[in-house]
Amino acid sequence: MQGLAKMAAGAAGVMLAARPEPVAGPGEAVVDVAAVGICGTDLHIMHDEYPSRPPVTMGHEITGTVSAVGSPSDKAWLGRRVAVETYFRTCERCSMCRAGRRNLCARRDSLGSMVDGGFARQVLVPAINLHAVPANVSELAGALAEPLACVAQCLVVQSSVRVGDTVLVVGPGPMGFLAAQVARAQGAAVTVSGLPADSARLAVCAAAGFDVLDARPAEDSFDVAVECSGSGGGATVAMRSARRGGHYVGVGIFGRDVTVPLDLLLYKELVMSSGFASTPQSWETAIRLMASGALDLDAVVTGSYPLERWEEAFEVLKSGSAMKVMLDPR
Repeated sequence: MQGLAKMAAGAAGVMLAARPEPVAGPGEAVVDVAAVGICGTDLHIMHDEYPSRPPVTMGHEITGTVSAVGSPSDKAWLGRRVAVETYFRTCERCSMCRAGRRNLCARRDSLGSMVDGGFARQVLVPAINLHAVPANVSELAGALAEPLACVAQCLVVQSSVRVGDTVLVVGPGPMGFLAAQVARAQGAAVTVSGLPADSARLAVCAAAGFDVLDARPAEDSFDVAVECSGSGGGATVAMRSARRGGHYVGVGIFGRDVTVPLDLLLYKELVMSSGFASTPQSWETAIRLMASGALDLDAVVTGSYPLERWEEAFEVLKSGSAMKVMLDPR
């Protein structure tokens, strides 16, 4: 089958290529892919800013229908619409695995970077990683379960936004938009900030009822500052905007070393936290939020492109004019 894969180092190493057809072994499932979100991590993989193991089919924000299972005990999944956790295997022996924090296993192999992912017609996954997509969630929005679980890992599992908190989300992209919605669902008053170049994305956030800023926020003015831009400038804005004794939450991936005014951690006694990828707990939170109807997931989805138009889809995402852009491998 054809897939969009990282075949070699460098951006030129990303291409459409023939990829192996998956076959479900014991404890595994084959998912017929309906939609896969293009993540900032995919761009980092493209430019060798995030670890990968070529040749590997990219794509980890996956939704589709289970078409085959390798164990009789998993037959109940057949024909069900699902979203998929991203890890394929972990060591199950290290202190992180034994503590239930498989996302931090140093030997973790994840879909789309170390093991073939979802930018293809089918993907092979551990059956234990399947989650049923709630009936009220549209086909494309089902692919948002994975990024939503990552946001929940940062804003619910690893930190806590409280009712009445003032929250600044820096970066109005898809992760920022999801973070703003999760914070609001927790009872916070949320402002989303970006640059003048982010006007299209800020308009989407404003239409969803958030206060928006295209200029630098006032310093020391928010209980919680959530960095979703993946830029050193965004991190600096977030740290300066957090009040004394406030909370900085890192969501965005920088892909390189950045310089930030770290003395603010000391001067303001900031609490800094983040979350890497997702955990079963954050997935439970994400699925519960999706089922509740508290989030407008369809507003996060800009559109979907066939696999053959992947370069166009990547350019739309990089332009900053879109929210979540999907690939449809069917």
